[in-house]
Amino acid sequence: MLTSTVRVTGSGAAGGPQRILLLGGGSEIGLAIVAALGRGPETEIVLAGRDPAALVVAGAALPYQVQTGRYDALEFADHQGFVDKVFAGGPVDLVISAAGVLIGQPELDHDPARAADLIGTNFTGHVTTLLACAGRLRERGHGTIVVLSSIAAVRPRKANLVYGASKTALDAFARGLTDALHGSGVRVLLVRPGFVTGRMTAGMSPAPLATTPAAVGLAVAAALRRGDRGPVWVPRSLALLASALRLVPRPLWRQLRR
Repeated sequence: MLTSTVRVTGSGAAGGPQRILLLGGGSEIGLAIVAALGRGPETEIVLAGRDPAALVVAGAALPYQVQTGRYDALEFADHQGFVDKVFAGGPVDLVISAAGVLIGQPELDHDPARAADLIGTNFTGHVTTLLACAGRLRERGHGTIVVLSSIAAVRPRKANLVYGASKTALDAFARGLTDALHGSGVRVLLVRPGFVTGRMTAGMSPAPLATTPAAVGLAVAAALRRGDRGPVWVPRSLALLASALRLVPRPLWRQLRR
């Protein structure tokens, strides 16, 4: 069920997506992307997430017409129906897939069952939902899907091996989906941020080339305006670091603490 909360304040650039679906509606990065788009106040945003109250608060800060809908990345069987309901309310031009969790590897070692929730949220839920979205966008022959990957996808480390594996899988899926949608008029934009300071990483020491949700939002918004095909590295210099990480000999790689 979708609930409308109309917000008509501020102004933005003309054109661009008029209806946007944000999966993981409370995501700091996802909301930063939406805010950075600078669309007009007539733009409709569907914030999809598990906490209705938090979605209402997040929507109140956006200068758009906001709808909220309950969406749980782990309820795989419901994803097609949820997508059908969203698209029944009008064409969607932009889908931002931002659902995600970060659980420390020591916690997963102690309680391996929680790894299923992490993988389900960070990978499986994206697959089931985005396949449904891709089908609807392909029917229109138009639209963009933004997938939030991570530098962790380049080479999983022992310090966060399950999280890294989930991002590696998501990254591979996004690249495959890009090829599957080639020629359909639907674009996939793959985003690979570095360490992002925010709620998810609170209490953790920032890694080299750390960034912020706002910086990621600005980079993605700029890439969308330019029509980039990606991947979008945030910051850009992270691409060089990623290339270097692939070359580190495995014995040295195993010695990394984080």
